[in-house]
Amino acid sequence: MAVQETGWFFPAPEESELPENLRKLFAKARENLGFVPNVFHSYAYRPERLSAWFAHYRQLHEPTESLSAADREMIAVVVSMVNGCVYCLVAHGTDLADALGDRVEADRITLDWRRAGLDEKRARICEYAEKLTARPRECDPADLEGLREVGLTDEEIWDVIEIAAMYNFTNRMAMATGHLPNREYHRADRSPGS
Repeated sequence: MAVQETGWFFPAPEESELPENLRKLFAKARENLGFVPNVFHSYAYRPERLSAWFAHYRQLHEPTESLSAADREMIAVVVSMVNGCVYCLVAHGTDLADALGDRVEADRITLDWRRAGLDEKRARICEYAEKLTARPRECDPADLEGLREVGLTDEEIWDVIEIAAMYNFTNRMAMATGHLPNREYHRADRSPGS
């Protein structure tokens, strides 16, 4: 079967057919990114769910004092690596590089966080996100205590859990529906030291 550039297996509605709030979302994406992420196009198959998903996504990506935008993107790539979600690895690997201001560090975290030279806080966050993804039945209160020890509040720990859970959901949706990353994500600056 030939794969479309977007990759998804379901028909996407024409943008002109979408509710006004989603047309505005697409326009804002074009304005800020220069393109509309394929995830928006594919999730538009069920417009009301795209609206709910995106609202949740935005809430979870709001940085706090001890859980930065980079930390939140780091959780996304750790979960996505465990699950093997190409769309999220490429898209959120790019977002992580932007948040860190360092493409090399972002690639190291994306490909193998254990070899990325992370500080204790980030390593604990990655370890927990990986465990929650690969072995959720083994999660216990000691894991949460470990996150408290590195300075996370209970609200931020909740965010770590919820971000990891949301990316497990999103990864499965992306893989089951055939998402491919936009070419623009691949063209993001990959020059040395970026």
